[in-house]
Amino acid sequence: MTKLSHSVLAIAAFALGSQTAAASPEDTIRDVLGKIIPGVTIDRVAPSPIAGLHEVMVGTQLMYVTADGRYFVDGRIVDLKTREDLTEPRLAEARKVLVDQVGESQMVVFGPADAKHTVTVFTDIECGYCRKLHSEIDQYAKEGIRVRYLFYPRAGQGSVAYSEAVSVWCAGDPAAQRDAMTAAKAGETIPEKTCANPVDAHMDLGQQLGLRGTPAILTESGDLIPGYVEAKRLAAQLNGASGS
Repeated sequence: MTKLSHSVLAIAAFALGSQTAAASPEDTIRDVLGKIIPGVTIDRVAPSPIAGLHEVMVGTQLMYVTADGRYFVDGRIVDLKTREDLTEPRLAEARKVLVDQVGESQMVVFGPADAKHTVTVFTDIECGYCRKLHSEIDQYAKEGIRVRYLFYPRAGQGSVAYSEAVSVWCAGDPAAQRDAMTAAKAGETIPEKTCANPVDAHMDLGQQLGLRGTPAILTESGDLIPGYVEAKRLAAQLNGASGS
């Protein structure tokens, strides 16, 4: 996916005004952005809550472009009457789609399949708060929360955390992976192993989502919660979001 920088968006703002309208707003917008940002993959163009303004989704990045393809807005739409952020639900939907595409076969999962809630956690084995979260994994299970781990070693390839992530994945079957994850997060030295693994793909996904730290908790609806949240408080948030 092509990541849009502020400089590229600024170029887009300058160039949009010179484009001519196509047969439809979606055609116009796709044509304009395709010329300004060659190679960009536009996942969706749809009307926004504001008449004449369209949502353009590129991965997990959302911008707004006028129907005539002349102006764009890089920001959020907030309903001042209801105080509702109208942009966040679209971003959450995009996050959910990307994470669901990974599939649980490419995650290390703790908790029963019939748990009331499932969260996806980007984790760094060397991160203190990631270790705190995992030390309470049984408490999350008691609160009805299933945890699916994706690896996000913040120091990148070649780091201790990266090597540990690979070794956890390569420990064996899912039960062995869980045991290795628990041991590594407890500060134990685990056997160093290598094999085909999804660690790089997990890291790429985290970058697409704009993660700035770990742990990063993604809810079932795609909401992103940065940092550690203790089990009872997380359960309350999830129950509130689901209306239960």
